[in-house]
Amino acid sequence: MLGLPLDPITEPEAVDRVMAALLAGRGGWIATPNVDHLRRAARDPRLAAMIRTADISVADGAPVVWATRLARQPVPARVTGADLLWSLAAAAAGAGRSVYLLGGEPGVPERAAAALQAAYPELKVVGTNSPPPGFEHDDAQMAALREELMAKAPDLVFVGLGFPKQENVICGFHDALPATWWLGCGAALPFAAGELQRAPAWMRPLGLEWLFRLAHEPRRLFRRYVLEDAPFALRLLARALAVRVRTRG
Repeated sequence: MLGLPLDPITEPEAVDRVMAALLAGRGGWIATPNVDHLRRAARDPRLAAMIRTADISVADGAPVVWATRLARQPVPARVTGADLLWSLAAAAAGAGRSVYLLGGEPGVPERAAAALQAAYPELKVVGTNSPPPGFEHDDAQMAALREELMAKAPDLVFVGLGFPKQENVICGFHDALPATWWLGCGAALPFAAGELQRAPAWMRPLGLEWLFRLAHEPRRLFRRYVLEDAPFALRLLARALAVRVRTRG
């Protein structure tokens, strides 16, 4: 989609792929492109190139799924970082694998870890970290985080720092832990921690999750969702429809 790869897989298939790779001693990372990712990547070739390095790339946005269907290149379902956090944690617990939670305000990764362990008591949480704003520009802080991650050697790292910061961190660190899998999961940690309320299940397949979040965080999200992402989503769907018309001919 717009030059970015999307794997035509379901959430269980993504989890199975990760667990099979862990069993074989291979790491990797999962990108979760949504409309905002596509919009920003369309303007910034560096971001697009970074997303293309992902080992798994899933459609985390209803308009993205709709666009693939309009263009006759459908993905089977929306696969969100918020859902993968739980399904990967469940699989990790069942396989005796460890996880590390990175991101969110102070206390958020710890509360998210507690929620995951309450759901999956066998889950091994080997660390949490809520880095301060701007840490990614501080060489000393980045080196300390790298050393901590290498010492903990988690099987899975859930990185909830927002796009593109989380992807920059993943791409900067994953070579140091070649057997580890990384998930850029955005707001999944605050959702799990109860810091943010996720949209009701009935709203998600209708593509209304953004509206729910906008109603709860209007000051922070209005510009991105209404002024930037919504017009881009319409252009994305129009472009996909044009592709469908051309291929029909």
